[in-house]
Formats: sequence, C-alpha cells, structure tokens
Amino acid sequence: MEKLIENHQFATHAIAASASVSLGSALAYPLDTIKTIIQVGSGPSKKLSPSQVVNRVFRFSGYSGLYSGLGWLTLGRISGVGARFGVYEILTAFYKDGRRDNYVQVSEAVLAGMVGGAAETVMTSPFELIKVRQQVTAASRAPNAAAAAETAPVISPMINKLLRRYALDMKSLTQTVNLLSVLNHKHPNMTAALQEYPWMMTGTGNPPSAMDVKRPLDVASLEGVRALWRNLRSGLIRDCLYGGVFFGTWQFLHEAMIGWKAVGMNPLPSSEEEVGPLSPVAVSIAAGFSGAIAAAASHSFDTARTRAQCVILPKYTAKERKFLKWNKPGKRLERWTGIHPTDRNFLFRGIGIRMARSSVASTIIVGSYYLAVDLLVPK
Repeated sequence: MEKLIENHQFATHAIAASASVSLGSALAYPLDTIKTIIQVGSGPSKKLSPSQVVNRVFRFSGYSGLYSGLGWLTLGRISGVGARFGVYEILTAFYKDGRRDNYVQVSEAVLAGMVGGAAETVMTSPFELIKVRQQVTAASRAPNAAAAAETAPVISPMINKLLRRYALDMKSLTQTVNLLSVLNHKHPNMTAALQEYPWMMTGTGNPPSAMDVKRPLDVASLEGVRALWRNLRSGLIRDCLYGGVFFGTWQFLHEAMIGWKAVGMNPLPSSEEEVGPLSPVAVSIAAGFSGAIAAAASHSFDTARTRAQCVILPKYTAKERKFLKWNKPGKRLERWTGIHPTDRNFLFRGIGIRMARSSVASTIIVGSYYLAVDLLVPK
C-alpha cells in the first residue's frame, strides 16, 4: 500500500474515476430528470410523454430545471459507483486467485455484480432521495412566495421545528374550521388549536408535498433520519439486479471480443493475457449496451422506489402505524419488495428513457475513465 501511494497510481485512478463519473452523470442527467417525472407523475389514466415533461420543467423552472439535484446525484454516484466497481474487483480477484489466467466466469461476474449493487444502494440512498425530490420540485408549481409571506400566520414552535419554511393553506384550514364549527366546542380559538396538531401543519390534514421537504434537515426533522434510506429493500433488489446483469453481460461481451480478436492471431494465444488489451472504444460500447440491458431488467423496482421516495411519512404517522401494527397493502411479494399495489399498472413507464440514460452514462464513464488513465498514467 505504501508503494502504491508513493507512485501516485492510486490517486491518479481515483481522480480519473471521479471525473468520469461526474462527466457521465452530468451529460445523462436531463434524461434522468425526465425519467423521474414520468415515473412520479404517472397515474392510472395519465401517461406523461417526454415532450410534456420537458415543457413542464421549462415552464416552471427554465432550462436549469433539467439539472435540478445534479450535485446530490454526483456526490452519491462517485461513492456508489466506486463501491460497485470496488466490490466487484475485490470479489473477482478472489475468484481468479490460484488460476493460471485471469479468467472470470459469467456466473461469477453476476454474483460479484449483485454484491456490488447492494453496496451501491447503501451508499447512494440518502443522495438519491434528495435528488428525486428536487427533480419533482423543478416540475411543480411553487406557491407565490410574496403572497405567502403577506398572509403567513404565526407558526407555533413545534410546527416550525417539524417542517421549516412551509406555507400554510389558509383556505383549506378555513374550510376545516367551518366544518367543525357546527359541533359543540368550548375552545375559544379553534383555528389556533388545530394548527397545534402536526397533521394540520399544512391546513389540509394531509402530509406536506415532496417539494416542501427536499432538504436533508427537513427530512430528518419531519420524517426522521431513517427516511433517507426509505424503501431500501426495493433499492437493494433494483441495484442487485442491475449490478448482476450489467457485469454478467459485460463479461459475456468481453469473452466474445477476446475470442474474436484471438481468431486472427497466429499462433493462437493460450490465455487472455496473450491476446492483449481490447480497444477502449469497444469496451465503452460494451459497457453502454450492458447498462441498457441492466436498466431494463431492474426498471420496475426503480419505479417503485422513486415513487416511494416522493411520499412524505412524518415520524408521528410512522409511530402510529407501528403501535397499531399496521399492515402494508398488497400481496406478500409486493410487501416484501416494496411495490405498492396501486403502482402495478405503470411500473414500466419511462423504461426507454432509463435505458437510454444508463447506456449513455455507462459509455461515457468507461470511455472517459480509459482516456483519463491513458493520459495521466505514465507508460
């Protein structure tokens, strides 16, 4: 390890990997924003098209709305992709230990990729939740800040601690008070009394929207720190499938390209090391194709997790469900995988956009990494 640090190879590869992940995330991020809005904005009778999503984001947030949350995704992707490839390399090195050539079977690549995907989920979950909510905010109509400031009522300290910078819907609160005013009550100020209850913090009796709880401190104060890893099970299944299919397909294509290159050699090589390195362009294209196949295989769980991350579940509601032993709706498999039964009909919406995003990001990450290493590492 000391020798590795002394010759700066470790730092060079780390910088090249971070730069390639940042570049791939930035170039493919508009597709990710479109995919997220399609998944979240879908309903039983409503299917958003990519053009409708782009027009909506431009109308509410401008061109910058397509890049809302990019910083959070980049931070999460640097650590997540590093964990995925790092775990994969460690496990495949274990598989190759004791073999004459550096050969890895496709099944071994699939298993190593699944473990790497699980590590990626744990690393990226908090960043992904904030990223998704900022993307939803970019396509949502924000209330008029000036009008809200003029009509903002006095907020109790408890409510201000639970949800910072919220805008109380006085119209809904007034309607609720009017409905309850016909009942006999002895409280002198029913409006102020209702505002003391957390479930009336927005005036509607409903939890706040995702655009109101999009900062880490707001999430931690209202929903708890555990909310940063919400619906972790569906994320684990998604990334395990993605990692397994990605590395399995990539290893299969790698073997095919090695065999194709070895056909024209005389004499025929006895190992992969004698064949020599493959073209970086071919490896990048293989990575892009593998990313598209992996995205298609795991898209249903990505939709389930993205929609779950936009649901605000305050801490007091979670405690009530725990005390009442509330059972999740749906069949046993849906409850275990984190898929809500109302999402069955549109689990595959946005699959084409996600396949394109994953293909573009994988191609750029692998290609730019090889290019950076070739330029930075002395030969």
